[in-house]
Amino acid sequence: MSKFIELGIQKPYIQALKELGIHEPTEIQEKTIPVLLETSTDFIGLAQTGTGKTAAFGLPILHHIDVNNSAVQTLILSPTRELAQQIKKQLFKMTKYVEDKIFVEAVYGGEKIEKQINNLKRTTHIIVATPGRLVDLIERGDVQLDQVKILVLDEADEMLSMGFKLELNRILKYTGKAKNTWLFSATMPEEIKQIIKKYMSPNAIQVEVNKNAMVNANITHQFIKTSIKSKIDVIINFLEEHEEERGIIFCRTKAGTQNLTHILKEEGFSVGALEGDMQQKDRDKVMRAFKNKSLQVLISTDVSARGIDVSNLAYVIHHQLPEKMEYYTHRSGRTARAGKRGFSIALVLPHELDKIHDIENKLGILFREK
Repeated sequence: MSKFIELGIQKPYIQALKELGIHEPTEIQEKTIPVLLETSTDFIGLAQTGTGKTAAFGLPILHHIDVNNSAVQTLILSPTRELAQQIKKQLFKMTKYVEDKIFVEAVYGGEKIEKQINNLKRTTHIIVATPGRLVDLIERGDVQLDQVKILVLDEADEMLSMGFKLELNRILKYTGKAKNTWLFSATMPEEIKQIIKKYMSPNAIQVEVNKNAMVNANITHQFIKTSIKSKIDVIINFLEEHEEERGIIFCRTKAGTQNLTHILKEEGFSVGALEGDMQQKDRDKVMRAFKNKSLQVLISTDVSARGIDVSNLAYVIHHQLPEKMEYYTHRSGRTARAGKRGFSIALVLPHELDKIHDIENKLGILFREK
């Protein structure tokens, strides 16, 4: 029996989740879904991107929609148009087997506002919006939010760091008191605490998930289509272009790690290997050199890189995609630490593109082709 059934999710949604490759709930989903399904409450979820947040709030939202009421009942605010599009897409896919149609619209800057206004004239149960565009629509009187029962602030810290404080305050005021506010954030800066204090119930339920097992919101995910033969050239070109920056290249096997290290050393790059058969003292020596910047690039297997915490790494390169999904999270999490930004770049063969989509769906991230 699916664990999602135990959490209270209806069968048609579970069928859709299976097609999305989601079989087991993540930690945030396990802790969040029952609360949001059964309790009318304000809610604070502390979780990074890539923990399955969209399903954690999306599934309860879909269960709460009254399809006989054509008014907007839920508003989801998101920092970027990419994330807004992604949330809309995921909600749409989750409703594939539901008998009554649930209508979701996304509104964001960078697209003609007239087109979005026209779309909103149709039945819309859920709006996914970036704050700036939503305020424009509110000011023009083109969006009715008086029946909103649930307001979700997704990646709230990101929205504030992008300068949406005024817009958020206006939207929170405008949507009135008769709603539940669900706030999701990776961090808890002072400004978030102020919003919670001002607009949310002191009895809001708070859930926090394991901070280490998540994909960081500051990582840009990219992939490069290549062939086995060309992988080395792609890496060499990349390292030449980024010779000032430091990073880690991940290989699946010890042999692959040793081979790539050997080739790149021959090419004159400052690289060192970390792999499972190394003596601890050799491993320490490589790590010391990497930390004190006398080594520019580390080449490592998945297991060997666990727990590496080196600040200011600009990128992670996946020489091959990892075997396990959580390894992608661990790998990419080596960059963009302590609030910095970073790149996670996967070298993929043409037949591995499905795997990229799989990672996107399961971790709720977006890849761009480089």
